[in-house]
Amino acid sequence: MATNLDILPMDQFYTYTDERFLKKERDKARKIRASQWWKRKRSSGICHYCKKPFLPKELTMDHVIPIARGGKSEKFNLVPCCKECNTKKKQFLPSEWNEYMMSLKK
Repeated sequence: MATNLDILPMDQFYTYTDERFLKKERDKARKIRASQWWKRKRSSGICHYCKKPFLPKELTMDHVIPIARGGKSEKFNLVPCCKECNTKKKQFLPSEWNEYMMSLKK
């Protein structure tokens, strides 16, 4: 069965961002990481993706919509996740990540 990812070329899912945009968003993420909001967000100790428990300091900040794909460093786009999920997710969009996770369960 063909999926949307099989039909559309991958470059349709990418927005090409310039270095200034990337730097600005990474700087914003660093500031948010130092905020009380972020400390409370990761204090649950639960990875957003795998739902496994971790020590809060072991959780990383992930952009649900990656900066390189046009995402921003805004609270609605930031979630705590474990290093393993963050590494596997790479620059997937939520729909691509969900499809990837479903393929692992087959």
